[in-house]
Amino acid sequence: MRGWFKSKKNGENPPGLGIISYASSSSSSDDEETEHLDQPSNLNTVGNAYSMAPDTSNGDNGFLRTPLLNKSPKSPEQATEQTPLLSQSNSSIEVPNLHYSYNDPRSPLFPDTGVFGRTQAAPSSPLAGAPITQDQDSEYYKDSEISIAAETIILIKNALPVILSYTLQASIQAVSVLIVGRLSPAALSTSAFCYMFASCTALMVALGGTTALDTLASSSFTGSKNKTDLGVLLQRAFVVLGALYVPVSALWWFTGPFFELLGQEDYIVQDGPIFLRWLIPGGLGYVYFESLKKYLQAQGIMRAGTYVVMITVPFNALLQYLFIYTFDFGVNGAAMATSITYWLSFFLLCMYSKYIAGYESWGGWSTACLNNTATFLRLAILGTVMVGTEYWAFEIVAIIAGRLGQIPLAAQSVVMTTDGVLNTIPFGIGVAASVRVGNLLGAGDSRGASRAANAAAGLSICMGVIVLIFLLSVKDFYAKLFNNDEEVVKLTSEVMPWVALFQIADGLNGSCGGSLRGMGRQHTGATVNIVTYYFVALPVGIWLAYDGWGLVGLWIGQCLALYGIGICEWALVYFSDWDAQVANALDRLDDADRTEIGEARQ
Repeated sequence: MRGWFKSKKNGENPPGLGIISYASSSSSSDDEETEHLDQPSNLNTVGNAYSMAPDTSNGDNGFLRTPLLNKSPKSPEQATEQTPLLSQSNSSIEVPNLHYSYNDPRSPLFPDTGVFGRTQAAPSSPLAGAPITQDQDSEYYKDSEISIAAETIILIKNALPVILSYTLQASIQAVSVLIVGRLSPAALSTSAFCYMFASCTALMVALGGTTALDTLASSSFTGSKNKTDLGVLLQRAFVVLGALYVPVSALWWFTGPFFELLGQEDYIVQDGPIFLRWLIPGGLGYVYFESLKKYLQAQGIMRAGTYVVMITVPFNALLQYLFIYTFDFGVNGAAMATSITYWLSFFLLCMYSKYIAGYESWGGWSTACLNNTATFLRLAILGTVMVGTEYWAFEIVAIIAGRLGQIPLAAQSVVMTTDGVLNTIPFGIGVAASVRVGNLLGAGDSRGASRAANAAAGLSICMGVIVLIFLLSVKDFYAKLFNNDEEVVKLTSEVMPWVALFQIADGLNGSCGGSLRGMGRQHTGATVNIVTYYFVALPVGIWLAYDGWGLVGLWIGQCLALYGIGICEWALVYFSDWDAQVANALDRLDDADRTEIGEARQ
């Protein structure tokens, strides 16, 4: 490990040198126990026990109180036997120095307690001169006494830019459809269907596959001895997700027969594959953009993606008009403009990382990115399934709604458009939860990770209740924003209470799913999603739909599924063995980091 400070070889403490010690509960002589009991009783209070201030009553000058070590070392031999973070080298006492600041969670100093004192280090301590890499207001500040309310504020602070970012990203395709739709109804249908197909395939690699970074990058940032390991993980994401994108690209190139098999109109079978071929480059750009965004989010840089998309969204509208009408590429111009927008977003995010924040974790290209690809691939595939199962289930619902008639399809379009926007709220909270939980697990703070996961669940329920109240208050006239047909408005108002009730469960699913991703348990979330959606929600919903309930029946089935998923996932989060999750996070680090940090945390 980087950074060591030593005492003199005779075991004495040089004046002004801060060696870390505390009164031990371990076995010692009666005299020693009496000596420790005679020390001031303020050790029993949390505020003083974890203070960085020196103990003036202690004869060892400059000692700091911390529960990490067993007792004040009297000799090198005792230090070796009784202090797991002390090692003897050349008859000297060695203690890992804080190459990060004392309030930085990446420090291995307090791995078991997750506690950092809020008092500045004493002048006699070498910590006093340590470089500050994160201030005390950092969202990764480790403090066992942080309240649920404070944790919730951290999650809100991190979730808001993510919610805005995904909302703006969704508008890229929406604006494209609106502009190209003015060409003809066929152009509108072709672009809308192809974007839907793209979202079900390649974009799931981006949104689902990058959840592997939610697990690995967040814990690596706080758990690895080398911060540039985060850059290696980003490179690994480029390699693995780029490889996963290859078969998706092949599918897009030869989608004609597949669209025909799905029973689509002839013009979609003919024009759809050409549209998707122009979109193939952009899909890879979107995958890389999401990967880089996760890399920055793991470092607590949550707003970068939002800033970039705020620039590219209006630029996308201009490109859409130019390629569709000015350059006369027609419907294919929409795919060209979208591809350029995705790559522009990626390059602007690269510039942000290079010149504003996040570049210090890059470290340059390395062949180490080819190591441990199996672990990353497994998490990426499971994350794709976990995120994709919900999305694919809703597409099946849309297909069934279309078979119920024109009015149910129109009403389903209204509620799905609305839910697509509202879904960014629980998804944003889930991203914030996965990053926060992963960071705390990597830092060894099991209590903090548990607190963050449960705070995220509570926050998502509160947000779901707010959305529920809003939707119920506008249910009777909301559909008029989209269509003036009275039948569509009436059916939408009948479905809206179930859509509103759905929001609470969807929020719980989003937040707890994010916590599971932070723990690396994508396989658990994927299993729960598959069972509840495809063995409960869809069969029940389809049966109710054709048994006289219509579109309402489909949404009843969706509500049943989401409440089942939400309750199951919260139970999994609440009853998790968080100490075991810390060990699992350590196991997922690369070999060099696992060896060194594992030795330090024994």
